[in-house]
Amino acid sequence: MTSPVKDMYARLKARLPHYVPDEEVLRKAGLALDIIRLKRERNAVILGHNYMEAALFHSVPDFVGDSLELSRRAAQTEKDPIVFCGVRFMAETAKILNPGRTVLLPTSKGGCSLAESISADDVRRLRKLFPGVPVVTYVNTYADVKAETDICCTSGNAAAVVESLKCDTVIFLPDEYLARNVARESGLHIIFPQKNPLRFDASDTELHQVMIGWDGRCEVHEQFTVEDIAHARRSFPDVIVLAHPECSPEVVRAADFSGSTSAMIKYIRNTASGRFMLLTECSMGDNIISENPGVEILRLCSLRCPHMKEITLEETVDSLRLNRYIIDVPEDIRVRARQAVDRMIAIG
Repeated sequence: MTSPVKDMYARLKARLPHYVPDEEVLRKAGLALDIIRLKRERNAVILGHNYMEAALFHSVPDFVGDSLELSRRAAQTEKDPIVFCGVRFMAETAKILNPGRTVLLPTSKGGCSLAESISADDVRRLRKLFPGVPVVTYVNTYADVKAETDICCTSGNAAAVVESLKCDTVIFLPDEYLARNVARESGLHIIFPQKNPLRFDASDTELHQVMIGWDGRCEVHEQFTVEDIAHARRSFPDVIVLAHPECSPEVVRAADFSGSTSAMIKYIRNTASGRFMLLTECSMGDNIISENPGVEILRLCSLRCPHMKEITLEETVDSLRLNRYIIDVPEDIRVRARQAVDRMIAIG
């Protein structure tokens, strides 16, 4: 075993669950070294979302984080190509911010239940129904939806974005649960005209201090329940429950803390020790355990995003070697979408 392979093997062995066979760790170490070599040869940068599997997350990305943090990194990089280990809407955001650079997504699809819950036509119809009302769109959307938007947001800055508009009425798309959580935090009543569009009129007095939502949901976060928290507290009374804002309002209220993936990681690092349960995509728990040996994460979670799981070390090697899959955004859409993304990044 050569020294580079030995070093990468030791690095991954320390970070992967103990039940991963040595042969598998060695294979992953070889793939990681191939990616690092190709990255250097091509002057590439690799961005890795917090939901990436541990072998990839701890070996090849130049930067890791949530969608806002990686959007910032994409805006700042001078490397080319940009390899985005995430899902398609994230890679599109990198292309929106870097029109002159090649953006690669190591999967042919990389979908997202939230991004697929709404179309640009849906946003245009809402604008006609509520003329003059500003549109806030979660970054978990495709580029053509962002192009119809006044400002984007992430789960970490959604409330700040809404408050920055200083408006009585806001359209917030497309995550129902995130909208409900932000509305509660911002003191707004929330309605869902998609479910009964004939009932609402922009002149209605009830549309003051109102958030107009959509009924998209994350297929992972919507599965967490208050009963999950209750079961955990019965067995582990000292557990600290952290919930992503894409969870239902009932789950968020029952949790001890709610925040973006980066906010959860920061919370755990600042706490330094303790017993936690994370109500989010479960790969992140694996990554936190490997970096915080004094922390105990309850292994009560088996919910994995099927789209994030498409990104593997094997697919990342092929992405760099074969220059696939290239992300393109039509220029007229990109220019309009960039305005909304830039406003999001400025708020931070």
